Amino acid sequence: MMERALFGAGCFWGVEAVFAAIPGVTRAISGYCGGAMQNPGYEDVCTGTTNHAEVVEVTFDPAQVSYEELLEKFWSCHNPTQVNRQGPDIGTQYRSVIFTTSTAQNASARAARDALDKSGRFEAPIATEIEEAATFWPAEEYHQRYFEKRGITPSCQL
Repeated sequence: MMERALFGAGCFWGVEAVFAAIPGVTRAISGYCGGAMQNPGYEDVCTGTTNHAEVVEVTFDPAQVSYEELLEKFWSCHNPTQVNRQGPDIGTQYRSVIFTTSTAQNASARAARDALDKSGRFEAPIATEIEEAATFWPAEEYHQRYFEKRGITPSCQL
């Protein structure tokens, strides 16, 4: 049975490309999560007033890739110590966030965050938020598989 995970790690174009390349991931979709506005668009989210984050919805087969393996990829594909930004992208929509879809995911994400914080891998504290998943809104079609469609290598914060 397939599972779903939601990760926000800055610009969703690069994050989508990273997760789409993982064996066992059957789908990675760029979108928005975490705000109250119904059916937000990119222009809405970019105002910073909707409280949505740019995220990637990852559908995966847990028999092929575990949630914990996806978490490790999440931690390694961005700087989880930055607050409301990744690289040159600044705003709450670029925050480091994990939206969990089950109590097991929530427990795993919190345990992984706490272990990473204690590991000394980063000099600053881990700022990643962990929240129960709200409604996921797919981003506009032109954001989907952005790098793949243009034949370019991911270049956001990654």
